[in-house]
Parts: sequence; C-alpha cells; structure tokens
Amino acid sequence: MNQPSHGTTNQFVKLYKQETWLMLAGLIGFLLAGICGIWVLLNGGPVAPDGDVSKAISFTAALGIFTISTAAILPVSGLRPRSKSIFRCCYIFLVLFSYFAETVQNFRGVNPRFVQNGSAFDVVIAISFSAVALLLLILYLIFGLQYFRKQAMKAHPELVLGIRYAMIAVLISFAAGIWISINAGRFTGIGGNIIWLHGLGFHALQAIPFVAWLSLRKSFNPAAKPILIHMSGIAYLLGLVAIGWQTLLGYSIAEWSLLPILAGSCFLIAFTPVIWLLRQTNTSASALLSSHARNI
Repeated sequence: MNQPSHGTTNQFVKLYKQETWLMLAGLIGFLLAGICGIWVLLNGGPVAPDGDVSKAISFTAALGIFTISTAAILPVSGLRPRSKSIFRCCYIFLVLFSYFAETVQNFRGVNPRFVQNGSAFDVVIAISFSAVALLLLILYLIFGLQYFRKQAMKAHPELVLGIRYAMIAVLISFAAGIWISINAGRFTGIGGNIIWLHGLGFHALQAIPFVAWLSLRKSFNPAAKPILIHMSGIAYLLGLVAIGWQTLLGYSIAEWSLLPILAGSCFLIAFTPVIWLLRQTNTSASALLSSHARNI
C-alpha cells in the first residue's frame, strides 16, 4: 500500500497545529456570516442609504474559507519560522480589518468600498479598505512565489504541484478584483458579472490541492499522480479563462453559448480526478473490509 505512514500523518498534524490562530481567523468569517444571515432573515438585507448586510454574508464567508485554505497550505510553503510568523500576523490583521469594514459599514448603511456622501470616517474606511486589499494582493504574491521554489517542491511534490495551479488561479481572482474596483462594480456589458470569475478563481485553492491530497492517500502508480494533478489544474485554469472571456465580452455565463459550455466542460474535467480517486478509496476500503471479514 502506497499510503502516508502513521509518522507522516503525525508530522502533518503537528504542522497544521501551528496555524491555529489563522484557522480561528477564518472561523470568525463564518461566525460573522451567520450573524449577518440571521439579521437578513429578520430585517432584510438593505440598510439605508447604501448598505446591504446580505453582501456581508457572502464576503465574510468567502474570506473565511480563503483564510482557512491558506492556513491549510501554509505549513508546506517552505517558509522559515520567522517569515511564516510575519506572514501569519500580517494576514490575520488584514483579514480582521476586512471583516470589520465589510460588516460594520453595511450595518451602518454605508457601502464600504464606494462611499457616496459619507462622513470623514466612512471615507477613511473606504480608502483603508482599498489599501488593505492591495496589501493582501502583494502579501499573497510573495506567499505564492514560495511554492515555485525547488525546496518546497522537493519536500511535498504532489501537494505543491496542486498549489502552484491554485496560486495561478488566485492571481486571476485578484485581477478580477482589480477589474471590479476599476469598473466601480461587479456588472459589465449586457449581462456580465465579474464576481463569478473573482470567486471561482479563489475556490481553486480548495479544489486543486484537494486532488493532490487525495492522490497521497491512494495506492496506485506514482507516475499517474502528477498526471491527475496537471489534468485538474489545467482544466480549471481553462475554465476560468473561458468565464473571463465571456465576462469581458459583457455576457452572462448562464447563456447557452460556446464559452459557458466550454467553461462547464473544463470544470467537469477538473473534478473528474476527484471522483475517480474517491471511488478508488471506497474500492480499497471495501476490499480491506472483505479481506478482514474472511480472516474472521
């Protein structure tokens, strides 16, 4: 069986315990999303004049998922302990400020990014929010580059290969975020919505490394592992390109046209290795149980 040894598993557990604070920062996003969700159920989303608590739900939940995903991959970045600590502290501070700006301002009836006739406080928060977004981008660029070093690849080849594809997708998401800021909103053209490109790019941070992680837990030809990861990563990136192209043209990705169909097909291909690996896991588990039953 070509599965991680018990010692290797314990090593990973010890590594991830180092990221408890980053994990907690991510969980705060889910807590805030739940609070905002209850508010919306009781009072509705819009808050006069320009706030919308329902937007805070999606933002805090998405940022929470992204933070937890970052905590999950940080231990295999190859960063030295001091550099890792600096990244962790800076990232937690920026995330907490983002939670504050998004939730508090929407509850106050203020658009946290695009202030209209707001107070000096609102303008300062909006400017600071933009600065924090830029700092998050720069910080993540530096962080993402660590996975393209030979040292990280040598230590965890399958995981780092998947993370490399995810980091490219994250860069596309950041570019979409800049597009939203320049566009002063998520909508473009007749029916284009940039938020789909923005969100799906970030979700690569969960999807592609998950394929890599599943490949570590399977007993099959080691040469097939990078093939599956490349297949998932390339297909996911092509799906993003198709969505970005459709959005750039100003059309909805829900249309029955070439680019949305191409995007859907690419994402289906990207998740095919997950389905195959999960089936292999179930097959191996069933075979192990059957063998154990026969021995009894």
